[in-house]
Amino acid sequence: MRSALTGIGTALAVAALLTGCSGGGESTKEPEGLTAAEACGGFAKDAPVSAALKAVLGGDRFEDDLSKPEKAVERVREDAAAPWADSYRPQPVTYCGLQSAEEASRNLRIEVNAAGKGPYGPGPKLAKEVTSYTSGLAAFTSSGLGYVYFSCRLKAPAHEIAVETTIWGPAGVPDTDQAQRTRLITLANAAARHVAAELGCTGTGLVTGLPAKTRP
Repeated sequence: MRSALTGIGTALAVAALLTGCSGGGESTKEPEGLTAAEACGGFAKDAPVSAALKAVLGGDRFEDDLSKPEKAVERVREDAAAPWADSYRPQPVTYCGLQSAEEASRNLRIEVNAAGKGPYGPGPKLAKEVTSYTSGLAAFTSSGLGYVYFSCRLKAPAHEIAVETTIWGPAGVPDTDQAQRTRLITLANAAARHVAAELGCTGTGLVTGLPAKTRP
């Protein structure tokens, strides 16, 4: 009888020790989803860009949604080397598609493609409805949709091209949300810089960090 009680006491002691070592039974499972530094080739790894991504999607973990960063860069590279006609319209590729790991309806998409001849600004009708920023050839956004255009010079036989970076943010954000506009342009600019670096572009005019407003 005593040996049986001793065995039970030993088992309870071991169980208590294991429970204590595991933090009182709390799960040590890692959070699911990608971090900002892991998403879409790492374009959002810098602190200001990471903060913008987390604020836009409302969390710090993300699910990939058909991102093709390598294909997007390669398509622009091919377009830079191909002969162009005025009627040619390169097809954009989804450079980055993400959604919140907690709320799938909160999502964003960034596309890149070679652009035709300018002008690349918002135009007089749209200028009053968007916020413009200093980066590249042109940068402007509403609270749901933004653009960054930059010039890219590559080695021969490629020719100088303009690259269009387009970002769509989550639906339902009030168009008066100026902070959201700045977040979107920060993400689009970071993606544009990442694409330019992968291509080896020179003379992009893209700024580092946060683009400054040129007009509200």
